[in-house]
Amino acid sequence: MFGFNVQANGIRQHLIQYEGSGPDLLIVPGITSPAITWGFVAERLAENFNVYVLDVRGRGLSQAGQLDYSLDAMAKDVVALTNTDYFDRPLVLGHSMGARTAIRAARNAPEAFSGMILVDPPMSGPGRRDYPSPWPWYEDSILMAQKGCSAEAMRDFCPTWTDQQLALRAEWLHTCQLDAIEIAYKGFHSDDIHSDIPSLKLPLRLVVAGGAPVISDSDVEELVELAPHLEVRVVEGAGHMIPWDDLEGFFAAVSDFACP
Repeated sequence: MFGFNVQANGIRQHLIQYEGSGPDLLIVPGITSPAITWGFVAERLAENFNVYVLDVRGRGLSQAGQLDYSLDAMAKDVVALTNTDYFDRPLVLGHSMGARTAIRAARNAPEAFSGMILVDPPMSGPGRRDYPSPWPWYEDSILMAQKGCSAEAMRDFCPTWTDQQLALRAEWLHTCQLDAIEIAYKGFHSDDIHSDIPSLKLPLRLVVAGGAPVISDSDVEELVELAPHLEVRVVEGAGHMIPWDDLEGFFAAVSDFACP
């Protein structure tokens, strides 16, 4: 693995590459997941793909500060990355917020990508039910991390995670700029990603956390109606952070995805 920085969409974007022999796979993590915390997942996926993990703006080692943290800005980042020398129509795997970002990016620039794996995207939006995780869970853990905290203190927020996973979160969560996270969280409720989906004609797979309340059976039915070519895989019993609960189940759900 190695990290590098690239200028795209007017800011410094930091990525980590986990080199593999397969097609390029760009991972866009969720709302409070710096790229390094996806390392154990990326190492496994590198058996089938050449993996890059993005530090989304305002997180990890990518540029932060007084920036636009909207869904549209994050989507433009992903499109801009495909115009650099590192990528040629990559497959994108987006988790949670990252899946919503991928949907918006593909709507805006469908020719930039070869396919999309959408992992448990929040189904909230205008006129829809709220995202199930309450805001204080994010705010309290970030404020704690900003002061400095142990992996054990982080266990109160992520009780099923391993010691190593908790240690990484305790080390890196402070890099998640609080206002960036708040804007993204509010966007879960104000941004309409459902209206983007009918325009997506590229290969698509939805991976559902079977043990989480983020995507219901009726949500799956609606998504398939909006995009009839959408493949659906369910990782039974897994929580929203699917690889943290069932890495092998997650790998089975995504590893055979192939684009024409």
